[in-house]
Amino acid sequence: MDNVKAVQFSYQLLDKDNTVFRAFLFWSSVLVIKFLLMATLTAFHRFRTKTTPNPEDLGTLRASEVSSGNDDVERVRRAHLNDMENILPFLSVGLFYVLTDPNEMVALWLFRVTTVARFAHTFVYAIYVIPQPARAICFFIHFAITLYMAFMCIIYFI
Repeated sequence: MDNVKAVQFSYQLLDKDNTVFRAFLFWSSVLVIKFLLMATLTAFHRFRTKTTPNPEDLGTLRASEVSSGNDDVERVRRAHLNDMENILPFLSVGLFYVLTDPNEMVALWLFRVTTVARFAHTFVYAIYVIPQPARAICFFIHFAITLYMAFMCIIYFI
């Protein structure tokens, strides 16, 4: 009978009426859109600088030679890679965190702050470069939140 109650409890937590779950879905969707738009930002910089790593793209970009070492393009690509390394773990850990039935206000602020930190990280890294420690601060805010949620899951599910 306990397993049935646990399953019902889990379904309640993953219900659209659960404020924490809705907030997680909203902020995760914002992060996924941001993550996907990084490819567009990379393409923008490739077109602007006529930088192409592939010979078949020379005509499209109206470039005369293959080149892949443009600093602006590489900076955006590194920011995109950093998103991949950080947003994807957040998506899974965040869902597990919702299943711990966390304090609503704490969870909402964690989701909001981590999203703002990821946007700020991209801004200071790839759009308007600001010297360190700006990028590190943004990175570690998101990292700490994801780590905190992971530890809360471990404690809850142990």
